Amino acid sequence: MKIDLTDTTSSRINAGLIEARRAIGTPAVGMVLTLVIVTDEGSAYDALKAAGEASREHPSRIIVVIKRPGRSPRERAGARLDAEVLVGAEAGTGETVVLRMHGELANHSESVVLPLLLPDAPVVLWWPETGPKNPALDPLGRLGQRRITDAASAEDPVGAIGTRASTYAPGDTDLAWTRITPWRSMLAAALDQKHATVTAAVVEGEAYNPSTELLALWLGDRLGVEVERRVTDGPGMTAVKLSTADGDIRLDRPDGRLAKLAVPGQPDRHVALKRRETAELLAEELRRLDPDDIYRSTVEYAVKHLVSEADKEAGQEKTVTGAASAKKASSAASAKSKSTPPEKAST
Repeated sequence: MKIDLTDTTSSRINAGLIEARRAIGTPAVGMVLTLVIVTDEGSAYDALKAAGEASREHPSRIIVVIKRPGRSPRERAGARLDAEVLVGAEAGTGETVVLRMHGELANHSESVVLPLLLPDAPVVLWWPETGPKNPALDPLGRLGQRRITDAASAEDPVGAIGTRASTYAPGDTDLAWTRITPWRSMLAAALDQKHATVTAAVVEGEAYNPSTELLALWLGDRLGVEVERRVTDGPGMTAVKLSTADGDIRLDRPDGRLAKLAVPGQPDRHVALKRRETAELLAEELRRLDPDDIYRSTVEYAVKHLVSEADKEAGQEKTVTGAASAKKASSAASAKSKSTPPEKAST
């Protein structure tokens, strides 16, 4: 069932939700959380589709915030709230409210969203596109226990990782980190099978790929070794090599679907390592609402090792980590032919 509300208020939207539930014969709905999506008109459809698929695993009230401050001074000075209320088959397993905030109201979106949150239920914020510089201090971000961003959608994905590292607060996470969960699981399992000291590591992937940078930082933090970042044509992350005294542990995924795991002294194995859709990534993040300590440790490691733009402009010599070196390697790759060897940097 769909209800359109023009020039409305939060109280009328709540009344519309109750009316819609009664109309379809489900006055009580078991929802486990409120998912607030902050996006623009162009990305709203894809974000809502992903959230709807994730709600099959996590029944939730989905609130989509679309800000439309207006172009002219008159539009910016006004304030109007339009809403769509979706309940039933059109809203998956929960409820969906699409809010379009016009004029000055766009600057006070938290005042509209707060009365619509489920009582006594966790709140998760998700920015599918470019998120705020500091999600924990954002007016909407303050409402949530978890705050999900996506560095891959930023204009400078690798730079966004540095920003996330410097502004980290408990509850923050990024889908660029979620994308490497299968890689981290496979590498940890390989090291459990082969008890050997890792002396060096290599991570290969596309230029400006934030997930590749985070994996390099994670390996540097966990293993305490030098990590070389190599730029490839992708898709995404393509290979990881861990050097040990007995030989190299390699995980290669050249096609974005099937990977080959090679461990010294064992036969090679093929494992499924498909690049996942946004709905799968979002569902994974909604499974845990406590702070991710491993992500925190990784971004803290990034804060200590990433080179800031100000330092580079000042010409100060510092150790360059995987994320910073990726920028240099990417620039070199674009200026030279594909056969040019990539740069090496330690994390």
